[in-house]
Amino acid sequence: MAKVKITQIKSKIGSSKRQKACLESLGLRRINHSVEREGTPETLGMIEKVKHLVRVEQ
Repeated sequence: MAKVKITQIKSKIGSSKRQKACLESLGLRRINHSVEREGTPETLGMIEKVKHLVRVEQ
C-alpha cells in the first residue's frame, strides 16, 4: 500500500461524534497536525467521512 499524508485543516468543533471519532482514530489532534498512514481501505474510508476537515497528499 502507498503512504498517505493527512493534515487536519479545519476544526472538529461542531462535527458529529462519528467524525470526531474518525479524526481521533486517524491520529489527528489539532489544526495543521499531520500524520502518515498506509492507504488501506479502512483508512481511506475514514478519510472519506472527514474529507471536508482534512487535506490528503499521496
